[in-house]
Amino acid sequence: MDTTVADPLVGRVLDGRYRIESRIARGGMATVYLARDIRLDRIVAIKVMHAGLASDEDFVARFIGEAKAAAALSHPNVVAVYDQRTDGEHVFLVMEYVAGHTLRDALTTLGRLGPRAALEIMQPVLAALGAAHRAGLVHRDVKPENVLITEDGQVKVADFGLARAETASKLTKTGVIIGTVGYLAPEQVVSGDADVRSDVYAAGVMLFELLTGRLPHLADTPLAVAYKHVNETVPPPSGTVPGIPVRVDELVTDATSHDPQRRPRDANQYLAEVAEVFGGLPRDLDRRLEEANATAVLEAPPSHGRTAVLDATTLPPAYAPERTRADRAIGALTGRYVLIAIGAVAAIILGWAVWYQTSGQYEHVPSSIIGMKVADARDRLESAGLDVQTAKAVYDDRVHKGGVAKSDPPAGARVAKGETVTLTPSRGITPKEVPDVEGKSLEEAKQTLKDEGFTVGRTSFTPSQTVAKDRVVGTSPGAGERQSPDEPVSVIVSTGMSMPNLVGQNGDAAANQLRSMGLDVKVEKKKVDGKQPDTVIEQNPSEGTGVSRGDEVTLVVNKRDCLVDTGPIQIGCEDGENGENIPVPNLTGSTVDDAKKALEDSGFKVNVTGFGGNTVRFQSPDSGEARRGSTVTIVRGP
Repeated sequence: MDTTVADPLVGRVLDGRYRIESRIARGGMATVYLARDIRLDRIVAIKVMHAGLASDEDFVARFIGEAKAAAALSHPNVVAVYDQRTDGEHVFLVMEYVAGHTLRDALTTLGRLGPRAALEIMQPVLAALGAAHRAGLVHRDVKPENVLITEDGQVKVADFGLARAETASKLTKTGVIIGTVGYLAPEQVVSGDADVRSDVYAAGVMLFELLTGRLPHLADTPLAVAYKHVNETVPPPSGTVPGIPVRVDELVTDATSHDPQRRPRDANQYLAEVAEVFGGLPRDLDRRLEEANATAVLEAPPSHGRTAVLDATTLPPAYAPERTRADRAIGALTGRYVLIAIGAVAAIILGWAVWYQTSGQYEHVPSSIIGMKVADARDRLESAGLDVQTAKAVYDDRVHKGGVAKSDPPAGARVAKGETVTLTPSRGITPKEVPDVEGKSLEEAKQTLKDEGFTVGRTSFTPSQTVAKDRVVGTSPGAGERQSPDEPVSVIVSTGMSMPNLVGQNGDAAANQLRSMGLDVKVEKKKVDGKQPDTVIEQNPSEGTGVSRGDEVTLVVNKRDCLVDTGPIQIGCEDGENGENIPVPNLTGSTVDDAKKALEDSGFKVNVTGFGGNTVRFQSPDSGEARRGSTVTIVRGP
């Protein structure tokens, strides 16, 4: 903890809530403080942007972008961001406080890690990066300083301050390279562009450093290091530390290929490869490799350089390798007895290794069972003399539903016959949000779901007043709900509006009802004896048929007989020959009361329909002439 310089922020309360208690670290962009959230009474970390940068809009945007990027990531291996605030000239983030030390601290103490220890650290790091990559984010600054190790050994990735949405990664200013030069991918040096494969490159460099205790490209200036990233490949770590397995070498060289297309496509694929190699390494590999390198150091002439093999007494308890009787014996011997003891230990180890490899009492957990159907994996293991148990299923980004997500002991491990292997089935790919496909055609909706990785389920149909016929009403689960891509998503398609049964209803009222549905109504007249005049006697399409706005529908209305003996004026004939025709005033837009009075004063009867409101929105007939005493229908609306 940096306490060498008095800091004016220590003791202050920012935004009336966060009391600064001490300074933790100072970087090029911000200073990190230990603080207490007074409101929630908890310890937090506060990251305050340097005052000189707070006036730079680009830096402020990048700083606030850290909050948005990291706050969107909910993952146990990502340092949580709680809040982003401004207090006067101070722009700051409120983050989870992680008690522990950085991976850089561990490397400084240890010098380097064995292959198993290195890959064990890399897996949660890649899991955190994988969560970012699934969210379309690029970290851009993967390095040991940004990997935190808690007091109980949990690994967390911090500082997404240089992260960007992947789709916006080309917005980087020309000539500005974001990241730490020792871990930069060639494309970042050349163009400043970065995507998820740039993070994979940096992770490969970090793995090289964990295995060897040094960066692959060293030079006197940052520019010279950047030049090496572009013009030299990262060598296999076994060239520096003999005995590192070939498959571990390949994890480094594949991830740091100059061609991004030859690297793992993202951190999730790299994690799968690292986990597979880790599962195939002998459990005592690190101890054996350390003993072999310690032997080489004892037999080699004195060196003026720093050795990467440290005495276990110099290590923190969490990292100190187990000290065997052979270790203590070697430490106690001097002179020529050292060589004798080394030879004896080597013979014992060699004999043990031969027995280990040839004994029929042991089997390997096959690496091929990962992804295999659980029943098939069980048969394979039981045929090898192993007992099998099944654990509770979990979601897994690599294995589809019903396959084996992991095993304990892990794939590749050596187990005694009769030992129990626990298989954990996959519940399917980790759930994600179902896309919104409302209004699309069925084929478009299916393709959208497939493009997002979802399985398309059954298609059902339903009437809809708002969605056109043959267009998608929605899905089950609905848009925005989370669903595993391995579970089917059903698509619901509109059959349009359902044609009502209008036979027997008043012709004008029936026509107006259909017009209010947005349909194009055609009215035909036909004389049928025994049917009520002015009522619908036929309709096309029939009841229950799906229709959409703009569709043409036909009503056949029964003609009325001419009415006679009603006084001096004969009215009621359909063609008006025996009645008096008078002009029909158009009152669309008037209030319902005014329109009704005007029509009645003109000699018409008035039929008012509609769904509320006090304004005439439609009138039938709306012009021309009609028989005195006939009915004019007005449709009201808001």
